[in-house]
Amino acid sequence: MVKNDNLSELAFFAVLARKDSLSAAARELDITPPAVTKRLAQMEQRIGVRLINRTTRTLSLTSEGELYLEHASRILEAMRDMEEQLRASRDAPQGLLRVNATLGFGRTTIAPLVSKFAGHYPDVEVQLQLTDRPINLVEEAFDLGIRFGELPDIRLSARRIMSNKRFLCAAPSYLKKHGEPTTPDELASHNCIVHRQNDDAHGIWRLQKGRRTDTVKVGGTLSSNDGDVVLNWALEGHGILVRSEWDVARYLQSGRLRIVLPDYALAPADLFVFYPSRRNLPAKVRAFIDFLAAEFETG
Repeated sequence: MVKNDNLSELAFFAVLARKDSLSAAARELDITPPAVTKRLAQMEQRIGVRLINRTTRTLSLTSEGELYLEHASRILEAMRDMEEQLRASRDAPQGLLRVNATLGFGRTTIAPLVSKFAGHYPDVEVQLQLTDRPINLVEEAFDLGIRFGELPDIRLSARRIMSNKRFLCAAPSYLKKHGEPTTPDELASHNCIVHRQNDDAHGIWRLQKGRRTDTVKVGGTLSSNDGDVVLNWALEGHGILVRSEWDVARYLQSGRLRIVLPDYALAPADLFVFYPSRRNLPAKVRAFIDFLAAEFETG
């Protein structure tokens, strides 16, 4: 492994090799000639060979010094090339971008946006993985994740892409047949459709009105881990469902669903993009996050 002090020695020696005297090297390095002499002596003692023949006026490389300079120049050039590539990756979006999103939302919404993003940034290779299970971005080598609701890890950095309320809702046919609850406690006697997600407590609904929060254990004959499935069951009149504004806005507008207990609020399901670090984000990550934010803002 090349350590920082080794790199410093390589750069120091490269300066010596370009100059014809210790005093000239000292001026470029902004140190005293005795300091140059001492550092060179320490290098030669550590390596065990003489690198430079020096007189009171001139410097010349030994054969070992020529070999050292050859390798030093190659290493320093490789370091410069690496840094230029890293700066380019910061300034211009390029390279592999690994994105994780939930199954349904990822398929219907994120995938088309990835297609549009690819048209704007042809030098970025996007790998989109869809899963509803919790993920560890660092361990699974994802650049970013896209999720509704609370962040999976408070140590992550995140950007809210979209505000998204949640509602209790049901089809008019269900409410006509079974009546409409007027308090959270009455939900226990209704057929409630439960969306089972990750490790969330199943069938526990929390409704807030002012400073009061009601926690209700609900149940019913139908539940699923797929959001589209439970939404379709609600549309078909099977029960009351908790769903986000993003999912049900068009059905509320058309009248196929109605809000239940409209005076009560549920925890929002805002859309977040989260990523391991806020510092020095690669250009490909910044570009994708900004692109998503712009699309949801205009959409």
